[in-house]
Amino acid sequence: MGSVIGGLLNCRNTLHTVRETANHGPSLFGSSNGISVSKIILVTGYGGFLGGAICRKLAEQGYVVRGVARGDYPELKSRGVECFKGSIADRDCCKAVCTGVSGIIHTAALAGVWGKREWFEETNVLATDHLIREATVQSIGAFVYTSSPSVTFDGSPQVNLDESAPYPTTWLCDYPRTKAIAEKNVLQADSSRMATCALRPHLIWGVGDPHLIPRVIERCQQGRLMRVGDGKNLIDTVHVDAAAEAHVLALNRMLDRDTNASGRPYFITDGQPMECWKWITDILSFANLQPPKKSISLANAYRIGAALEFVYRFARLQSEPPMTRFVAKQLGVAHYFNIESAKSRLGYQPPQNRQAIVESMRGTL
Repeated sequence: MGSVIGGLLNCRNTLHTVRETANHGPSLFGSSNGISVSKIILVTGYGGFLGGAICRKLAEQGYVVRGVARGDYPELKSRGVECFKGSIADRDCCKAVCTGVSGIIHTAALAGVWGKREWFEETNVLATDHLIREATVQSIGAFVYTSSPSVTFDGSPQVNLDESAPYPTTWLCDYPRTKAIAEKNVLQADSSRMATCALRPHLIWGVGDPHLIPRVIERCQQGRLMRVGDGKNLIDTVHVDAAAEAHVLALNRMLDRDTNASGRPYFITDGQPMECWKWITDILSFANLQPPKKSISLANAYRIGAALEFVYRFARLQSEPPMTRFVAKQLGVAHYFNIESAKSRLGYQPPQNRQAIVESMRGTL
């Protein structure tokens, strides 16, 4: 999880080309409406499921898109994205990729419910702090942070929760804890010189999803999936294109220095809560799988998760336990959110054809 030397070299070697583009070149993308936007927007974690969708949305609006990530993404490079390989946890790489940038959309993060505390702190907190510092030093005017609704989750049901909910005082794992620290730092950096905000998309899904959908399908195929509780607890999700659109809307508000929109977090969902087990059944239908009939009470799932966490830590096992306290609560209690703030302040509109999108995905995996 340390600095990436090869990525740092890539950052330095391409800096001259980036400066030429920033100072002299036209947009790398031809806007569909014929308008060329000269602003360069940096997308961290650009090769991820959400990051890639954001890059495509930015391209449609004519922005010059620059991406930084640890991997290689030739498909996005072929679309004209300025691709940097490196880690923003490395200050030199962070400085290089921020040069000439007008705005930042920071999606890069270490997700998951298991792993060493220092891994989460380096990737989610330290790297974000480096990015805030460079954005401030280089007078970058807009900063949009991809957060998570889990920054407000302490295991209690979340029913139509809005952004007034405080951060918890106790945490079930390091991912939401470190995301909350980073979110708070981003929002505190909001000023007349740099407008910032944080988006909290929940359970991102869609064609090409490498995380949520494959994970549920794999667990079912391995016989490791069961219903927690009665499965009727309501949860929110968000389609990847809607989440990407929300990020671009927020970026535009920040670039415009909209003080009504900046300095705030926003929940981002499809606006259509559904029963948890119904949603899992839909996911399984994408692969023509039937949901398992096994079930377990929330109380027992939580106790098993706590016991497994203790055993895995004591044995210093790196693999993720089959159940954790966080997963038990996420599967067994309600967590859906009020998105009126995103609608009124950002102009966000959730997808109106959600069920049609779901139906089109059945049997496709």
